Amino acid sequence: MNKKVNKAWLLITMFAVVTAFAQANDKIEYRLAAGDTVRVTVYGHEDLSGEFEVDGAGRISLPLIRDVTAEGRTLQELEESITTKLSPDYLKQPRVSAEILNYRPFYIIGEVSEPGSYPYVNGMTVINAVAVAGGFTYRARKGRIRIVRESGDSTVNLEVASDTPVMPGDVIEVPERFF
Repeated sequence: MNKKVNKAWLLITMFAVVTAFAQANDKIEYRLAAGDTVRVTVYGHEDLSGEFEVDGAGRISLPLIRDVTAEGRTLQELEESITTKLSPDYLKQPRVSAEILNYRPFYIIGEVSEPGSYPYVNGMTVINAVAVAGGFTYRARKGRIRIVRESGDSTVNLEVASDTPVMPGDVIEVPERFF
């Protein structure tokens, strides 16, 4: 009887952790960083619209208003910043839209066949990233994969499962096993 209670408790706890993780990931707003490419559309003004890459300083350079800080901002915050710079000196009531065209790459190191940087794809998980990098080597310690992720102003080190979502800019480390 005691074993059944322990198993039930373990299953309930695991479900709660997975649910909390999924909810936390749903609430994460994507923040722009160097290497992202965005399309900015200023409605009615094709000459002010275009595709722009976030440079190493975290800015995009738009016609007329020049540098706009993009790093650390959500798309909505970027739209608001561009709108503020355009009005009222250049346009009256500008309507601006921004969308991500290409995400910055993710990186995978350690015991994979081809470590390196790879283009991010929406919905990617750790196991997808390993597959893109040519799969595990025979020395890979598959149960101890880590992700180093930028989170606001800090860096977070996470030990993750193979179905954990990967974010642009993540560094995935597959350690070596010793036996």
